[in-house]
Amino acid sequence: MSRRVVNLTLDTLEDLPRGCRSCVFWELDPVAAERACAAGDTGLEKEAWVSQTLLEWGSCGKIAYVDGMPAGFVLYAPPMYVPRGNAFPTSPVSPDAVQLMTAHVVASFSGGGLGRMLIQSVARDLTKRGIRAIEAFGDAKFGEHGDEDKLITTMCLAPADYFLAVGFKTVRPHPRFPRLRMELRTALSWKSDVEYALEKLLGSMTPETLLRPARPATRSLG
Repeated sequence: MSRRVVNLTLDTLEDLPRGCRSCVFWELDPVAAERACAAGDTGLEKEAWVSQTLLEWGSCGKIAYVDGMPAGFVLYAPPMYVPRGNAFPTSPVSPDAVQLMTAHVVASFSGGGLGRMLIQSVARDLTKRGIRAIEAFGDAKFGEHGDEDKLITTMCLAPADYFLAVGFKTVRPHPRFPRLRMELRTALSWKSDVEYALEKLLGSMTPETLLRPARPATRSLG
């Protein structure tokens, strides 16, 4: 079985799951996302975001392949490239950190170390570029849907407990959307139990529970 991790590019963008390929939850602010959804051009917006981020900042994602088949991915970028991050009550992401936007390992490939490969690949990449940490917004009530929530989150956020399990620390508490942080030196020196927790985080989620096609930002999940 051959495994490799490559950078996300315009060529490999098509290998993302269909829902994520056209999802602009993180890439656009709520108003712009709603307009893109109404116009039906979220796929083009996603491509434009990847192109701009690659040109101005560099690698913003990793895709893992097993025997040539896309098996998992992770997306990340500095806060200035992730407008939706400013809509969270625990924003902003620290200026010395890069935001982990989305991560997923296809269920049929979980348990084989792909999650570790992806995150450590990100850590090595960012360490070489002088970045100190990765931050993410967690969902402390993952799976609990409520019409009172105006921020669409469940399909684009991972449970806060899982981030804690894989080595993140809470830097700004919140009853629903805590902001968590992992120092990159921690990511590069994980122990086996933390690696297992990462596999549980990424491998236990199906595309339907992790990702969502872009929708108007004012609509809550049911």
